[in-house]
Amino acid sequence: MSGRARVWTLGVIVLVTLLGTVSYIYSVRREQTQGVAAAPPMPTGPDLTAVTSGPHVVFRSTAAGGDYGRVAVVPLGEPAGPRAFTPAACDRVYARRSGAVCLYAKPGLVTTYRAQVLGPDWSVTRELPLSGVPSRTRLSRDGSLVATTTFVAGHSYSTPGQFSTETLVTRVADGHSTNIEHFQVIVGGKRVTAADRNLWGVTFADGATFYATAASGGRTWLVRGSLGGQRLVALRDDAECPSLSPDGTRIAFKTRAGQEPGHWRIAVYDIATGRSTILAEQRSVDDQIEWLDDTRVIYGLPRAGEGPSTSDLWTVRADGGGVADLFIRDAWSPAVVR
Repeated sequence: MSGRARVWTLGVIVLVTLLGTVSYIYSVRREQTQGVAAAPPMPTGPDLTAVTSGPHVVFRSTAAGGDYGRVAVVPLGEPAGPRAFTPAACDRVYARRSGAVCLYAKPGLVTTYRAQVLGPDWSVTRELPLSGVPSRTRLSRDGSLVATTTFVAGHSYSTPGQFSTETLVTRVADGHSTNIEHFQVIVGGKRVTAADRNLWGVTFADGATFYATAASGGRTWLVRGSLGGQRLVALRDDAECPSLSPDGTRIAFKTRAGQEPGHWRIAVYDIATGRSTILAEQRSVDDQIEWLDDTRVIYGLPRAGEGPSTSDLWTVRADGGGVADLFIRDAWSPAVVR
């Protein structure tokens, strides 16, 4: 094949790939907004400032209609009540009393990805570029640090080794980012240096210490990280997407626990004893768990039979007892703000 023919062929491949990507994104957007005209109106009306002045839940609304994808809030004590909407529209959102972080994709000929740090009034205080598809995000308790995980290759945690992540911890004050993928990972006293190493799902303990998922060779570990020491040490294996409890004593996470590939159970790890408890939720939970309080966790689940665009928030006891209960219908990506 001549040089000109090779260039022409490569150009066609790139164009077809771009068109396919754009077509997929817009087909997803069409699916997400199907039934807008026919959808029953979501009850709204509370004043946003009034709701956020007290304990509340922040989430991405997945109710069909014009507000699909917008960030909504409800009082913590009235989760099924009318929701107040913010100006933000996100694929992933997380919030603290000091503000929020919003991850989103901007479709186009070349899709771009961004993160916005939002103030208490939901105005944008800082924009951060993302290198791939938004996956996970968290804020430190004082709001000074934001963690973002994106897929830079692949788009699912279901098959280890077939995706690549980038996880950044960014100082909100000046926008300086640290890529924790470059930190040392220590498992069983030995450093993991394999090329397939990935890190994702940060949860902050304080301004210096955090927990995350490390993965290599088809295995995953719950790791404790030090920002200053740039080091991650494994605490246990078969653990993903950790979330530290409000009292700082336990970590909720998803685990394969002998399930078939792509199915995760929720478990809670006691930091002091190293013991883990499998929770009562039997369905597969592919989410970074949030804590509703010190006794219950909250998480998102796609609604069975209605496609990936429709989801609800559920809650279950953190001690392994009870049954899962519906918490907020038509919602995703929860954050509890006290």
